[in-house]
Amino acid sequence: MEFKCVEECSQCCIEREYYPSKEFGKIGVLILPEEKEKIEKISEINKVDIKILPRIGISEERNSSPTKILAYQLMGVEKNGNTCPFLDTASGNKSPHGGFPCKIYENRPLACRAYPLIESEPITLDQKCKFCKEHGNADKNLNSEMEALVKIKDGMDVDSPIIWRFATKVGEDEDQEILKAGWILEG
Repeated sequence: MEFKCVEECSQCCIEREYYPSKEFGKIGVLILPEEKEKIEKISEINKVDIKILPRIGISEERNSSPTKILAYQLMGVEKNGNTCPFLDTASGNKSPHGGFPCKIYENRPLACRAYPLIESEPITLDQKCKFCKEHGNADKNLNSEMEALVKIKDGMDVDSPIIWRFATKVGEDEDQEILKAGWILEG
């Protein structure tokens, strides 16, 4: 089975999830440090307001905050964290598969290029993806997605003993009282 976006779907650019648990808030699109400045410049050129927060940091000691940020996250434009700011929901234009088009498709982050592959052992397809739900698998044409995921994983390989995760305090109205904000020590 060859992977292709389901007709009129833009779900992966709209829906954000709580990760690793609800207390951390909804996550944004993973942005590597070397992608951050490029995404900021693209947003400025396209006159698109964006919000980038830290995502994963490391330190040598538990009683400090991160000394290095391994990854950032591009947050959604809605109050609940959904909808990528680069998803064109207003113009009436459509992508080749009939969904909303990406304003920066040729320059999209590695995480977007890797989707629907997700990091797990072994690497699998995201079961929230409509194609993956309908077809269960894809065994063709995922080479560029695999390359993008490998680049992301390589950037996360560190020897630092202390890993931090950033809580976004972004989520649904009914979850606001349990959401946390700021750096939280992982594990």
